Amino acid sequence: MAGAESVTLKTLARELGLNVSTVSRVLNDPAGADSRWASPQTSARILALANERGYTRNPHAASLRTARSDMIGVIVPRLQDIVLATMYEGVDEAANEQGLFTVVANSLDVADTRRVKADMLLDRRVDGLIFGDAHLTDPYFDELRGRGVPFVLINRTCGDHPAVTCDDYLGGRLVAEHFAETGRTRFGVVAGDASTSTARDRVRGFVDGLAERGLEVPAERIVHGGFDAPAGQRAAIRLLERGDVPEAIFAVNDFAAIGALGVLQERGLRVPDDVALAGFNDTQLAAGVNLTTVRSPMREIGRRGLQTLQDLIGGKDVHSVQLEPALVVRGTAARVAAV
Repeated sequence: MAGAESVTLKTLARELGLNVSTVSRVLNDPAGADSRWASPQTSARILALANERGYTRNPHAASLRTARSDMIGVIVPRLQDIVLATMYEGVDEAANEQGLFTVVANSLDVADTRRVKADMLLDRRVDGLIFGDAHLTDPYFDELRGRGVPFVLINRTCGDHPAVTCDDYLGGRLVAEHFAETGRTRFGVVAGDASTSTARDRVRGFVDGLAERGLEVPAERIVHGGFDAPAGQRAAIRLLERGDVPEAIFAVNDFAAIGALGVLQERGLRVPDDVALAGFNDTQLAAGVNLTTVRSPMREIGRRGLQTLQDLIGGKDVHSVQLEPALVVRGTAARVAAV
């Protein structure tokens, strides 16, 4: 029976006496009655019949015709990390505004896992990939470029691959300037994962900012590890075991800073009177513990990452972008009162 037939482009075209391609172009044109495909009168007939018959667009069939799935793959170290979760919210928010669907996967910050998850997403025909877990050296990104896969990095950089990040170097300098202005002269750094651009650039900015003021950070006072609270605890313990207690500690991540704060408190050190402390990112937890930190525009990084990927998919020239940080001074790095 004709009434039981599913409503397809072919059935609409047959009833209208038009070519399937004409009907398809009008229905898939956001403007609907655009005269590029048909006259206004013909377009109106097509739209009216589609509405009357309850026609709905089949996204899978459309993707086969256009070679687009309107699906974006996003890979992060861990979604429980509020920094990457916030960036992903920015990606997803911007994708929704453009009618795109995002799929997120955790790599656990492991290169082999990143490769497996990315290849699985590509097998499911995502239009492009966004990575929040890049390391300074990773041949997989060169491989993806060679395969013609569109991708963008957020949060971290790797080589000359397109990336949207915070200006991490400037963020480190902002902390150095503040510590120096408050009269501190002995410093320690909870430096994070040395294989990442965030650790490298934030530490470099901090060290360079102090050097310009005639201050230095001895190499043994820069302790690498991870970005979470336990890593911050371990790094702080190592700093305190190396002789003179630093007058100020810069942790390149809020969670590591909070871990260090716990150690300082356990050792009976007053923050900021004995040791000033600063983190990076300005997560909600930072405000909760009155932590001085560098505010990174996390959500905007995600939004700009999605737009950069769309530009890349569209054949436009894209360039890496660094968004501006801002220092947020709270109680852990307030000025020491004059004696």
